[in-house]
Order: sequence, then C-alpha cells, then structure tokens
Amino acid sequence: MNLESDKRLNIQLRLDFSSAPTGEARQAGGEDIESLSVTNEPERSADTRRIMEEVCERENLKEALRQVRSNKGSAGIDGMTVDKLGDYLNQHWPIIREQLLNGIYEPKPVRRVEIPKPDGGGVRKLGIPTHRA
Repeated sequence: MNLESDKRLNIQLRLDFSSAPTGEARQAGGEDIESLSVTNEPERSADTRRIMEEVCERENLKEALRQVRSNKGSAGIDGMTVDKLGDYLNQHWPIIREQLLNGIYEPKPVRRVEIPKPDGGGVRKLGIPTHRA
C-alpha cells in the first residue's frame, strides 16, 4: 500500500456506513419500490397524424413561404429559386402533402454552404434544402 491508498482507507473507515434504513428505497425492504400505479403497457405513440395535418395546413405553408422569401432564401442543389417555388408548390403541393401525411415523404439532399459568423470568429455551416419533391 502507498500513502494515497492509506489515506483513502482511513477516510472510508471514518465514514458512517450504518445499516439503519433511511430513505424511501430502504424502507421498501426489498419489495418493489415503484408506485403501484406503474403498468407494463407499451407507450402510446404520439398523434403524429393530427400534428402533421396542422403542419400541412394552407396557412402554415403560406407562412413558411413568406419566411423563406423574407430571408432571401437561396436555391438548393436542385437550383430552384424562391421566385419559382410558389408556382411549383401550387402545382405539386397535393402530392407532397399526401406523402407527408402518409409518412412516405423522403427529403432530398441538402446543399451545404458556409457563412461567416457576425463576430468574425469563423464560419457557420448552413443547410439549404431542396424544394422539389
């Protein structure tokens, strides 16, 4: 044994390791300590259909498009500009919406660009999604 382990042993010997039961877990006395209201049922999945319906509402789509325009959104790897996006969505939105609601929509690759940080401390990576379905 070295000096460090001797000190550790002396400290441990001075600690109170009494066997007097304290706390809720020790009071259970070996019994199950979970609440009796706990059941072994599988968790219910979230109502994703309802949430996705809200996401796909016309007003949400219009607001998202407005934000992209106000941010001066850039074209993704598909080359579609924000100016062309409105017409594209008018024509293809029913198909995209159906895919989203059925959980079969697969997003396309994202174009990565680096933009300088405002404080001049490097760059921030930004993903520009593709608009086409």
